[in-house]
Amino acid sequence: MSTVELPAMPSFSLSGKRAIVTGAGRGIGSAIAAGMAEMGAEVTLVARSEGEITAVADAINACGGRASAVTLDVSDLFAVDRFFEERDAFHILVNNAGTNRPKPMMEVSQDDYDAVLDLNLKSAFFVAQACVKKMIDAEIKGSLIHIGSQMGHVGGPNRSLYCASKWAMEGMNKAFALDLAQYGIRSNTIAPTFIETPLTKPFFEDKAFLASVLEKIKIGRIGNVQDLMGAAVFLASDASTLMTGTSMVVDGGWTAE
Repeated sequence: MSTVELPAMPSFSLSGKRAIVTGAGRGIGSAIAAGMAEMGAEVTLVARSEGEITAVADAINACGGRASAVTLDVSDLFAVDRFFEERDAFHILVNNAGTNRPKPMMEVSQDDYDAVLDLNLKSAFFVAQACVKKMIDAEIKGSLIHIGSQMGHVGGPNRSLYCASKWAMEGMNKAFALDLAQYGIRSNTIAPTFIETPLTKPFFEDKAFLASVLEKIKIGRIGNVQDLMGAAVFLASDASTLMTGTSMVVDGGWTAE
């Protein structure tokens, strides 16, 4: 009787890998950091809010993970360069830091434009660049994960700046993938729908706004941070080694119609 040789399941483990998560003090960033630590990665949490990232890192360590907190403003590009120059190369980057100033396009100021585009796009670009330089020098075949949005695939009222930044991130991501494939470095985005976090929760107290959002999310609920943890671990792990230059849209069906 012949036997069938079954393929081995790729590993989702992140053991032995170093990850950095920006904007890691709360919400999506802290959840992804916790998820990666649970899967074995040594995680560095960065943000401007020292107290928040320290509390998250302490909680991860208390659960048996390995995490450290470093105060860093990713909009300070000189500080970003110093940060990466002073550390060993990372295997995983999660570009999560971002902001939003929702308002009709007729009311957008130059200050609004600079605040959103500089953090969501410019900082993400140069954080990735600094991280990649160390990866290449260390011959690390790593993974870049950029937290985009469903608004990088569709438009939305009062979201002109946010859409501009997230559509640009999708294009940036595809070009990164082409530039970095020769080094074995992958680049992908995660594009979530509305996720309930401390920052977004007050918006959902507006019943009309909540109803308009739920009408678009065909699954019928607002997203939560746990919905993104598995996606991030997958893109960081050996289970996704053929994925680059694409977007994992975690939107409950918003962009399906």
